[in-house]
Formats: sequence, C-alpha cells, structure tokens
Amino acid sequence: MTDVSRDELAARLDEDGLTLLDVRTRGEFEGTTGYPCDLRQGHIPGARHLAVEDILAANGPDEIRLLVRAPEGVEVIAYCHSGGRSAMAVHALGTAGYVARNYVGSWHEWAADAALPFEVG
Repeated sequence: MTDVSRDELAARLDEDGLTLLDVRTRGEFEGTTGYPCDLRQGHIPGARHLAVEDILAANGPDEIRLLVRAPEGVEVIAYCHSGGRSAMAVHALGTAGYVARNYVGSWHEWAADAALPFEVG
C-alpha cells in the first residue's frame, strides 16, 4: 500500500480517470455530521461516497468491483477522517485488483487548510 499526500491529491483533483473514494459515513461525507476538531464539514470535490463497512462486507473481489464501479487496474485513492478506515479500504481494494492508495491525512488534514476546496451534500 502506498500513501498519497495532500499536495499530490490537490494537484490531481481534476485528473481524468482518478477515482477518489470517501469511505466515511454518509453524514460525514454530506457534511451533516462530523468531528468537532474539523473546521469544515463535507468532502473533497470529485469524491464518491462508499462506506468502508460496505467494502469490507463485500463477498469477494467481484463484488468490490461492482461497488467501486471502476475498471480493475485503475488507481483508486481512499480517505476517511484520519487514515484508519481508509487503510482498511485500501487493503480490500487491492485484493480486487485496484492500484489502491491511502490519503493518510484524510479529511482532518484537508479540512484544516482553508485554501483547499470542499463540497457539502
């Protein structure tokens, strides 16, 4: 598993073919719930919500690929609040044939930088 930095991710947000998964809860993704330590609530632009629980409950690699809806072999970057849930997701994504990377700083790091874009809803 390789990690991705905040700066690398920020530079690649508009990249075609980048699959960015927010593996937090639906409320965290939408910005309706979250942690009080975060100055902002929401998600990174372009991210799709796919809860880590759903990835881990999948019945094998084929079902993971159905959930992710991206071709096998593409790069998938996962993030959560602080890197723990996304680390589990990245491991499972790797078993499904994805080039899976973890944004360890995750939402906690992203939300702390007011210069970085975010979305709610």
